[in-house]
Amino acid sequence: MSTWFITGCSSGFGRVLAQTCIERGFNTVVTARRLCDIDDIAGENVLKLPLDVTDHDQVVAAVEAATERFTDIDVLVNNAGYCYRSPVEEGDRNAVEKMFAVNFYGVLDVIQQVMPQMRVRQSGTIVNISSVAGRLAPPSSGFYAASKFALEGISDALRVETEGFGIRVILIEPGAFRTNFNYRAFAESVVETDVYADSVGKRRKEVINMCGKEPGDPTKAAEAIIAVATAKNPPFRLPLGESAYSRIRALLATQTAELDAWESIGRHTDYQE
Repeated sequence: MSTWFITGCSSGFGRVLAQTCIERGFNTVVTARRLCDIDDIAGENVLKLPLDVTDHDQVVAAVEAATERFTDIDVLVNNAGYCYRSPVEEGDRNAVEKMFAVNFYGVLDVIQQVMPQMRVRQSGTIVNISSVAGRLAPPSSGFYAASKFALEGISDALRVETEGFGIRVILIEPGAFRTNFNYRAFAESVVETDVYADSVGKRRKEVINMCGKEPGDPTKAAEAIIAVATAKNPPFRLPLGESAYSRIRALLATQTAELDAWESIGRHTDYQE
């Protein structure tokens, strides 16, 4: 029976994925900053642990407790994260650093604690929950996108570094899903000017109006994550939802067109032997 270790299970994808893993009969390590937020999650072979991914000692203790209970961690899902929303010009550095501490450095810490046992065992799967914002950055979400771009970059290197050890690395890139992410997982700048009303202001209104009406089904997302994590040959990147696929395809088309348009200048910059 495989063991799943999931961060950020108090709400959203983490909670639904944890419940789905329990229903599937997996050993499931369910973590959240506050244990009271996961009190209602129950089942056989479940270990509930407090885990703030920005607290190194808690990360070490959680991985040790999971290993002591279940011996091996087969699938690590780095789900904990949130969004700080602000125009780039008005962003608060402390708020940005706090978000990076969770979205990037916290993920890195958990990976580094779990990696040794996977490497020695020559098997394991690391699933990093990114976002469609890991590919493109909408107005007001530049800092959040930057944290996800960083996560995607480190994941890309990690997959190459570990493929010889039998470890798979998977990035999940959800679009808009009907979780409570837009309610609980957002922080916003306190500065609001009219300068960005047509870009940031418009985007904020779109997000508010979308709350509770997002097209993505979290239960189907959880099933998709389990499907790729247990697949024999999983993809490195898996977008989730129609909106994610359409936006990424449009981005790739634009990037390809731009690459072709400026190739005559950009390509011929090497020394001529």
